[in-house]
Amino acid sequence: MNAWQFSEPPLTTPQSAIDSYRFPGVRDFDQPEIAGAVDELGDYFLPAPDPRQRLPFTLAAEDSHRLDLHAVLTTAGIAPLPGDMDAINVLSALDDTTVSAVLRWVGSAPH
Repeated sequence: MNAWQFSEPPLTTPQSAIDSYRFPGVRDFDQPEIAGAVDELGDYFLPAPDPRQRLPFTLAAEDSHRLDLHAVLTTAGIAPLPGDMDAINVLSALDDTTVSAVLRWVGSAPH
């Protein structure tokens, strides 16, 4: 009778476990540094951001709301028209609860 012998696969850490954005200290755990490398499509890999280089200020609530509104519109595939900036500015000036509701509505709308 023939006995099959399987060699154990080498232990490798999945990429999600060493994600440098989620775990900044493990980016060179067992993977070579790939920042600056070029993939098969010709795109360059960007290095992970260094948290020590963050600017020492926070955004105003209105600016944060504006960024969130642009992000949810972009994610939903809605390109703001030139006249829509006035509406975005008015919405971003509203309170956190109202802006959260608008973000939830736009983000959950079927695309």
